[in-house]
Amino acid sequence: MNKIIFQIGILLFLFGLAFNSCKSSKEALEITDKERIAFSETVGDTIEIKSDATEYEIIIIEPGFNFWLNSIARPKGFYSQPYLENRNQILVINWNQRVLQPLRFNPNLYELQINYDPNIDYGYDVNFKLYNYFIYFQRKYNQRLGPWLPRI
Repeated sequence: MNKIIFQIGILLFLFGLAFNSCKSSKEALEITDKERIAFSETVGDTIEIKSDATEYEIIIIEPGFNFWLNSIARPKGFYSQPYLENRNQILVINWNQRVLQPLRFNPNLYELQINYDPNIDYGYDVNFKLYNYFIYFQRKYNQRLGPWLPRI
């Protein structure tokens, strides 16, 4: 009898865990008033992300991103370069998969693939700005490119 009660208890516990893990994958992000200002910008910012040592560059034309990067994003040095490289690798893979699926994902959001090779050292500045663009993009357009919430 105790064995049956114990087994029922385990089943209820497992059912509770399964039920609790079925939350919506899109949790609401708390957007600050300062971010709303950045997101509402209509004048295009052009940010060039490049490294003189590697000859690689990324050009981002996104209204409000420069303001967001300078006033809201974590400062340079907050993240290590290996952290940024690991995150960028995952985010770029997900981004590129969405570019290749225009019927499933908005082709106006995901226009061009990003050629990011994890075996190339792009330098801290390139990785820092690319990572922050991904955070900005996910928060502005309520997207999720990785397994974690895009937090500041």
